[in-house]
Amino acid sequence: MINGKNIILGVCGGIAAFKAAALTSKLVQAGANVKVIMTKSSKEFVTPLTFQALSRQPVYDDTFVEPDPSKIAHIDIADWADVVLVAPTTANIMAKLATGIADDMLTTTLLATTAPVYLAPAMNVNMYDKASVQRNVRTLRQDGYQIIDGVEGYLACGWTGKGRMAEPDDLLALLEHHFTNKEGRLKDKTVVITAGPTQERIDPVRYFTNHSSGKMGYAVAEAAREEGANVILISGPTHISPPTGVKIVDVVSAKEMFDAAMRYYHEADIVIKSAAVADYRPKETFDQKRKKQPGAWSIEMERTTDILKTMGEQKEAQILVGFAAESEQVEDYARKKLHSKNLDLIVANNITQAGAGFKGDTNIITIITKDDTKKEYPVLAKKEAATCIISDIVSYMERHHRL
Repeated sequence: MINGKNIILGVCGGIAAFKAAALTSKLVQAGANVKVIMTKSSKEFVTPLTFQALSRQPVYDDTFVEPDPSKIAHIDIADWADVVLVAPTTANIMAKLATGIADDMLTTTLLATTAPVYLAPAMNVNMYDKASVQRNVRTLRQDGYQIIDGVEGYLACGWTGKGRMAEPDDLLALLEHHFTNKEGRLKDKTVVITAGPTQERIDPVRYFTNHSSGKMGYAVAEAAREEGANVILISGPTHISPPTGVKIVDVVSAKEMFDAAMRYYHEADIVIKSAAVADYRPKETFDQKRKKQPGAWSIEMERTTDILKTMGEQKEAQILVGFAAESEQVEDYARKKLHSKNLDLIVANNITQAGAGFKGDTNIITIITKDDTKKEYPVLAKKEAATCIISDIVSYMERHHRL
């Protein structure tokens, strides 16, 4: 799948740089054209000659070395690339990218390229968990960088935990998957997906939320990505590692989810709103923790904005898909929601049914379309259910000549 593709491999300073050498060899053996960019500190671990021998290409390590006077090297190589992978990625490089600093060959090239960029962090687990590093990770995801989360394991520093760089075979498989995606049935389509719960603040320590885990929405994002779509995943707070190859937009409250969803709505071809968004929020919130007092405490609630209804009212050419998680009269309520909110498809499930519901790894879904087709599915793993949802969306679009 990567035969003939142009791949930039950025190598940062860390003991995992030795894995980058193995990855270079695997990429070349698979037929890729590989150009390696090394940071100054990476050369303390592996020499440029190693990468030159493995890639059969010159190694780039100095912004101010211009071997061809007719070209600017970091612009030329940035334009050449089909994809960029930085492995290992250090906390230092992530901080630079998150703030737009370009002070060496790698960072100037990353700022100049329009190719997709994957970052594979590798560092001590405590460094990786540091608030500043995680803040940069969130910023980079929002900026469109794809973060390949580190894996659990023994680290060179002696600690055991999350921080190991993904293995070369896994990174090779990811790049092969990246190029395979482009040939899917949703190639060149933008799919916006909302997932997870929202949290509605009461005071600095309390909030209202629900039982949504985000598993279904994340699985749908993966299934859409596998069909070649450009996926924007707007996620409430979850404990799930985000799928690779999608743009992540993190939100907390229903208001934040509404703002993010509407910001991306008009560039979307398909919107799949699987998030469990709060219908109500506290009318009054407190800047300080509200102390325990004698007697009862009543909290007045006010309605949040109905995201799906607003989208239905403003719909242009988008395919709009909703979810109906119900505990009774499931099909009746789903059909009412389908028509009242101007949806194209609705995914209904009974949250009280064994094998369905929020936190489990399986679901039981019924998909109903605007043109009155209905498919009932048995108990499926959420990943399999997500594949069915995307397949039914594609079938609906084909029937209506939208693909």
